[in-house]
Amino acid sequence: MLSEELTDLVKRICKQKYEEQTIEVKAAQGGCPRLYDTLSSFSNQNTGGVIVFGLDEKQGFAPVGVYDVQDLQHRASEQCKQMEPVVRPLFSSCEIDGKRFVGMEIPAVEAAERPVYYKGAGKWQGSYVRVGDADERMTDYEIYSFEAYRKQIREDIRETPADMESLDKNLVESYLRGVRMNRANTANLSDTELLSLMGLTHDGRPTLAAVLCFSKYPQAQFPQLCLTAVLIPGTRMGDTSEDGQRFLDNRRIEGTIPQIAEGAVNFVAMNMRAGVRIENGKRTDVTEYPLTAVREAIINALVHRDYSPYTEGMPVRLEMYRDRLEIVNAGGLYGAIDIDELGRIHADTRNKTLVSVLETMKVVENRYSGIPTIRKQLAESGLPEPLFEDKRGLFRVVFYNAQTAGGTGKPGSLEEYCKVPRTRKEVAAFLGMTQAYAIRRYVEPLIGQGVLAYTVPERPHARNQKIVAAKHRKE
Repeated sequence: MLSEELTDLVKRICKQKYEEQTIEVKAAQGGCPRLYDTLSSFSNQNTGGVIVFGLDEKQGFAPVGVYDVQDLQHRASEQCKQMEPVVRPLFSSCEIDGKRFVGMEIPAVEAAERPVYYKGAGKWQGSYVRVGDADERMTDYEIYSFEAYRKQIREDIRETPADMESLDKNLVESYLRGVRMNRANTANLSDTELLSLMGLTHDGRPTLAAVLCFSKYPQAQFPQLCLTAVLIPGTRMGDTSEDGQRFLDNRRIEGTIPQIAEGAVNFVAMNMRAGVRIENGKRTDVTEYPLTAVREAIINALVHRDYSPYTEGMPVRLEMYRDRLEIVNAGGLYGAIDIDELGRIHADTRNKTLVSVLETMKVVENRYSGIPTIRKQLAESGLPEPLFEDKRGLFRVVFYNAQTAGGTGKPGSLEEYCKVPRTRKEVAAFLGMTQAYAIRRYVEPLIGQGVLAYTVPERPHARNQKIVAAKHRKE
């Protein structure tokens, strides 16, 4: 970071008066503060981060300057050496109104080397993750996830309590025929040799991939490796219908992965609303969500979820609300990929054997086409972009329906609606969409354009935050 860039950053922080996902401030007026938690959290996120010394958060982000630039850099570097692996920061400094400020850029560490942790506390107590503007200790599962990626732990080929008799012979034989047809060098192998070679047996017992694809009843060994599907009458979990029902439909869908996928798609098809589109005088029946996109999202959740012992008690969840469809699975993004890169680059595969088996069974294509297909199908149906979320071990995909796209109010009328300060909940209700989507899709861009403003701009995430038209905001 150049001195000029640090100067601009310091001024921006003083004006906005809050930290960010990639920005941490430290006073450092009387000495070098403890940095281990932030060194860990910034190193463990793909974007890295910057620590800015010389601003005092307790005094409203006042520019107090640092005690000594050279000594501060030396002591901060010593703390970096106490991390595992060692953190390699980049320093810069600037002067504003006679006060000195220091910027410390913390680069992201390769996913295969994470988690970065403070050696004095150990991996399980000294590993941190950045959540908003805070450093939070990693859960055991988050640490395990990095370990699994680094060591290439293959949960889909772990041995299970099942025996070969529990597998459906017809499914196994059909799969083996497909393997021999597509892989000429396997033609002379026996069934036993081939199942072992493909990762479906270990010491003569079925692996998890075999159970999930071929078992007569996989949930006998793994009761929660299923999918739960609910139809909710409102826009929030807990909303009830006029007659007091929390769920208008509630299913537990079991079986092999192909059977669960089929059952989940059927659940959506039965419960989604149908509409009519008139184009050039011709009537066309349209569905609430394109089923091709729904199927891709369900398959992704079942195939790419985490199947470790940490998460085998967590079913995939399918939740249909009045304004959207959500699919949630255990296991966040795998490897070194950001949420914005989904469907645009070839990502690492968590369950390689499971994907290979389902590709042979023609359940998946394994060509990284799922996310692009989802986006294309939604766009062609005139629906908003899907929302993908990766939050501390859970992955969520959200489809918004035509009601959300149209809303009960129009984004263009938000300025008029917000003449009077409105809560996030009120704005979301006005637009007829979920709160997170309304804020991200419409409110934040309008704030950036100066059309809307926060009533508490120094704390965007304040609990009592409201949104108001900028020209009606009282200073």
